[in-house]
Amino acid sequence: MHKHVALIALLAALERKNKAFLFVDTHAGGGSYTLDPTQRLNDPIAATDALLEQARSSPVPEIASYGQQVLALRALAGNPRLYPGSPLLAASQLRAIDRGVCFEQDPVEATRLGKMLPRGVRMRAERADGFERIRAVLPPPERRALLLIDPPYESESDYERIGLCLAEALKRLASAVIAVWYPIKDARDSEAWLASLLPRLPAPACILELWIHARDSRICLNGSGLLLVNPPYLTDERARMWQPALLAMMHHDKLSGSRVEVMRGRSRGSIR
Repeated sequence: MHKHVALIALLAALERKNKAFLFVDTHAGGGSYTLDPTQRLNDPIAATDALLEQARSSPVPEIASYGQQVLALRALAGNPRLYPGSPLLAASQLRAIDRGVCFEQDPVEATRLGKMLPRGVRMRAERADGFERIRAVLPPPERRALLLIDPPYESESDYERIGLCLAEALKRLASAVIAVWYPIKDARDSEAWLASLLPRLPAPACILELWIHARDSRICLNGSGLLLVNPPYLTDERARMWQPALLAMMHHDKLSGSRVEVMRGRSRGSIR
């Protein structure tokens, strides 16, 4: 939910200008998921339904937009257990002038994604390694782009490849808006990774984090992190409003919290 609220907010920010842009999802998955109450001790359907109803009527625009889009996609699919992934959420928001390309390496998931993408939307699915295909799609003719980088983190090499992908993307399109999702299991690990990565960024950046359990526990996934490169104007200010509101909607403990930190990098300012 944290990642998807941020994604919808970033898309909306780029759409404030009447100029086309390219959306790229480097690790898109199958496009959507069906919640199954037999997979967990607690019922994820009931929990998600309650959160989405809260989100739809939230006074915070970013959260309300998220809730409305997810529920609209459920209704369109005729599946009350559907949870859309990033490609479907982006496809539902892209304008007629915008384009999208979603990469997925797994052949089964890539095929399913291609079938899930709605007709009439200028977004395509491609079976490929998203890290490798950045060179093929950047710079785009539109000269504006939003990249979502969300690898499976099944290997430590994913962290190294993110750094290489960021360098390549910014070399090809210095103004690209890039969102990198990362898990918070032990904050000492994610902080060490960010500390090694941020000094090398030739662009302003912003860190958004939301955690529902202690950030230094290795027991489970404790939180969600996003590194935003070239964040649109006022992204950090808006996140300081919607992140605490989103956290308040979730079941969390006394060690939960959120963080918004602007990192200026080697250049200053934000994309306007």
